[in-house]
Amino acid sequence: MRKKAFLNRAFFVFAFFGVCIFTTFSQSAIKGSLVVKKCQDFNVTGDGSSAEWDKTKWIKLEMKEGGKSDYPTAVKVLYSETGIYFLYDCNDKKLTSTLVGDFQNIFTEDVVEMFLWTDESFPVYFEYELSPMDYELPIIIPNFNGKFYGWQPWHYEGDRRTRHATSVSGGKKESGATVSGWKAEFFIPYKLLAPLNNVPPQSGTKWRANMYRIDYDNGTTYFIWQNVVRSFHEYNKYGTFIFE
Repeated sequence: MRKKAFLNRAFFVFAFFGVCIFTTFSQSAIKGSLVVKKCQDFNVTGDGSSAEWDKTKWIKLEMKEGGKSDYPTAVKVLYSETGIYFLYDCNDKKLTSTLVGDFQNIFTEDVVEMFLWTDESFPVYFEYELSPMDYELPIIIPNFNGKFYGWQPWHYEGDRRTRHATSVSGGKKESGATVSGWKAEFFIPYKLLAPLNNVPPQSGTKWRANMYRIDYDNGTTYFIWQNVVRSFHEYNKYGTFIFE
């Protein structure tokens, strides 16, 4: 009887620690990941008014250490048969956005950014930026041991073009305006990501990714999904998109 009681206790202890280890592993495995819900294609309006956005939840971006403007910032992500959608909601007090035209250095002013690293075996990823004035910067980045530079898309037309729009609340949509916030909504077609590997995603596909915002109200403030140290291009620190 003593032996049986001992075995029962041993089994209980083993099972208890097994559950703890499994729980810890499971929590670790999902840390830094986002399940991207599937949707039907819809019109990009700049204000997130499509009912498709109700299919997913907001993801909060954290203010990076050293920032001075802790404005609530959040993102939603969806994907369809043809591309991937993003919606940024940025609280703000003043718009800093003087640059006019696409493919400018819009990261030197208020901007949202998104990075997609679709294949971890090859250090090339897609970067997208959008300003409050709705000017964009889509580029492919080859990054070899921290040496990187952006390449603009070729034949950027037709079904290879992004769709994007922005909206402003609490003020005018102009640089220097006093506002309460702004939104950025955009669609990245899979055809634009060619010839990156692992595109288009299927159910269960995993991409590494990160999402950012930069604001210039009180100096430079960075908002991040997954923490990076030296630059937004530290792709090994990116999170993971898991497609539903």
